[in-house]
Amino acid sequence: MRVVKEAEERRNEILDAADELFGQKGFDGTSTNDILVKVGIARGTLYHHFKSKEDIMDALIERYSVNLIGAAQEVALDKSVPVIERILRVVMALNVNSDNGSGKEVMEHIHRPQNALMHQKIQKVIISGVPPILTPIILEGIEQGLFNTPYPYECMEMVIVYANTIFDEDRADMTNEERTSRVLSFIFNIERLLGAESGSLMSVMQIFGKGRDGNE
Repeated sequence: MRVVKEAEERRNEILDAADELFGQKGFDGTSTNDILVKVGIARGTLYHHFKSKEDIMDALIERYSVNLIGAAQEVALDKSVPVIERILRVVMALNVNSDNGSGKEVMEHIHRPQNALMHQKIQKVIISGVPPILTPIILEGIEQGLFNTPYPYECMEMVIVYANTIFDEDRADMTNEERTSRVLSFIFNIERLLGAESGSLMSVMQIFGKGRDGNE
């Protein structure tokens, strides 16, 4: 008997299968036929839900983004947490090395060379999605006298673009000494961008100050 499933359930089955296959074989190494076999559906069923393999990838990234950005947003809205600590927690919610459910799963295979397009797309999501989350926290900091800048959004945009580029896991060529130097200069300049007291953001080191193997 042919099994008929609800559209959303079938769509999620396709995404789950693609997620697993992309992780094993990479985006370019996975064919639509691989996905069909994995799910056990006809080609017409797949194309009823997705126009192409890239369309599947976009849907996967959207799903990851909802989880990543949603986690960061939840942290950002908790005003019981002090401003600077909340900023750190938002960054931790987006930290590619954290155990963050499906966000961790995508990052484990998104940095492989064969998944460069996925990597580029997730970077775009982070760069566009995170500054609007951090900006209200910066405005709170301004009200509390912690920061002094007329450009809170633009500051956060600069910070996220730099952090997402320089501290990206693809920078395997960076030595620990070079990484430490960049971390120190990064925090030094963030404090000046925000008009913060010198040294007030050095706790960011606990996030960015670790080597790729997780050691100080």
